[in-house]
Amino acid sequence: MGESILYLVFVLGLLGSATGVVFMRTPIHSLLLLIMTFFNAAGLFLVWGAEFLAMILVIVYVGAVAVLFLFVVMMINVDSQRLKFEFSTYTGFSAILAFILFIELIIAVLPWKTWEKAIDVIALPIPQMTSNTAAIGNHLYTQYFYIFQLSGLLLLLAMIGAILLTLRNRSNIIHQNVSQQVSREPADTLKLIKVPFNKGVNI
Repeated sequence: MGESILYLVFVLGLLGSATGVVFMRTPIHSLLLLIMTFFNAAGLFLVWGAEFLAMILVIVYVGAVAVLFLFVVMMINVDSQRLKFEFSTYTGFSAILAFILFIELIIAVLPWKTWEKAIDVIALPIPQMTSNTAAIGNHLYTQYFYIFQLSGLLLLLAMIGAILLTLRNRSNIIHQNVSQQVSREPADTLKLIKVPFNKGVNI
């Protein structure tokens, strides 16, 4: 009974906060509701016994991605009037995309006649007396090892591409010469002068 109540609370919170993310006019409010959505999703994972996924969701998405979004939104100056105008302009296109996504979800769910059959399709077989974290690690680094490495390579390429797209060559900026700095000797940069008593220094 308690588990069902927690499940209902997290589901209602997830649906409410996700709806607020879409319909909020202010980006800051949408981002705060997005963080609440992540927390509710993590609560659902805890109810289902997937504690590893819950912690990853909170650490990665709330602790890194959502905070990054927050800094980006705070740094840019968003005009509220312009934001409302753009929102009303693209409403029809967004509705078409949402309708297509809804049809795809229905097509994906229709073959599942019962909830138990859906669980059998999407769940991985977990041996007895094995924790959730150990089971995910076992499948991730054995059965799906090459896919996992390929996804990491794609993320590395995306990071390199983002750096190259933002890289600018500027001639008016003094750059470091790392090899020259590392290979220099103290005599090249330091000069000792013996100053006589009660006399100045000629440089």
